[in-house]
Amino acid sequence: MSPNFPTNDCHCHFFSHRFFRELAREKDPEALQDPVGDITQQLGWEAPGAPLDLAERWVRELDRHQVKRAALIASIPGDEESVAAAVARYPERLVGFFMVNPCQEGTQERIQQAVSELALRCICLFPAMHQFHLYEDRALEVFETAASLEDVVVFVHCGVLSVGVRKKLDLPSRFAMRLSNPLDLHSVALSYPDLPIIIPHFGAGLFRETLMLADLCPNVYLDSSSSNSWVKYVPSLTLEDVFRQALEVVGADRLMFGSDSSFFPRGWQRPVWESQLDVLDSIGADDATKAKFLSGNFDRLFPTRRS
Repeated sequence: MSPNFPTNDCHCHFFSHRFFRELAREKDPEALQDPVGDITQQLGWEAPGAPLDLAERWVRELDRHQVKRAALIASIPGDEESVAAAVARYPERLVGFFMVNPCQEGTQERIQQAVSELALRCICLFPAMHQFHLYEDRALEVFETAASLEDVVVFVHCGVLSVGVRKKLDLPSRFAMRLSNPLDLHSVALSYPDLPIIIPHFGAGLFRETLMLADLCPNVYLDSSSSNSWVKYVPSLTLEDVFRQALEVVGADRLMFGSDSSFFPRGWQRPVWESQLDVLDSIGADDATKAKFLSGNFDRLFPTRRS
């Protein structure tokens, strides 16, 4: 990794003990009281241990790959405290994201607590998963609450949604893709122009719509996370085309690197990083663009907090 381009990762999932416990209970409500070991063995993955153990595992992994900082996403609603424990131990290395479901009672209070008391910094919405419109009142309350807090960002998953661990466990994924159109965010983003909004995976198949949204709303950012296999839905589109067009329409100041790393022992997804750097080289991106994409824009949205 070139010292000229330090890397931050804006998209890693914190698959905590509670995350696996909830999956296990969904798969078998009559299972043992806490069958995390059984389900991780079934998956062939490492059990996460306590949140601080998993945080230490992540930091060792980031060190191994010379990644400066990373966002960790609490990947089920209600798992804020797991990520908060990790962030509290390593505030200079980790940034806490957390998932909320606006359809649940007490969401606004949960957001207030997560930001004000637990020092988490990004609210994650999955409209297809939790089946709500981004412009309906209960979702708008999330944006209103976020905008009332200092230095908060909102992450909205749009486009194709596939949760690999659910597939492996044969759990149903009754998601509603019709609710995941980035254009549903247009009036929302315009209503809160000072609230940064991140769309992961370049819109995960709704690339055209994502570009339209970001072009019209300067507070919308894109992350490049995962393999971006959604390009198969667009004839002749390559990842080079995606990066070239995103840079042309959105600009270098609103594009951020993400790996979509999640479980161990697989760990941090270096091949994603390598392939995306190769793409930037192939399209002739200059050093300033690479620096913003790999770390600068992340540092601007999430300035380092020291313990």
